[in-house]
Amino acid sequence: MADNKPCSAQPAQQVVTARMYSPDLQPLLQSLLGTLADIDYEHERECDNINGRTLDRKLKIRLLEKLKQHHRQRREPYLQQIAILHERIHQLSQ
Repeated sequence: MADNKPCSAQPAQQVVTARMYSPDLQPLLQSLLGTLADIDYEHERECDNINGRTLDRKLKIRLLEKLKQHHRQRREPYLQQIAILHERIHQLSQ
């Protein structure tokens, strides 16, 4: 991270466009998106906590970078599941 800006997570709503899905897939999709939203919310709280502390600038940058990396790692399995689900939905619509 090159500067000391607050963290910003990509909203889970940007991952999948709004559509009507089959009744068996929609609850799974909603659950995955809800989990991503929870992860994003927790990440924002942690970023706010670090940004609100009186710390050495370099230390703050390192902490925020580690937090960002951890956030990406936590999100990745859910993004993969959404990609798989998206592929299933695409196959069903053909």
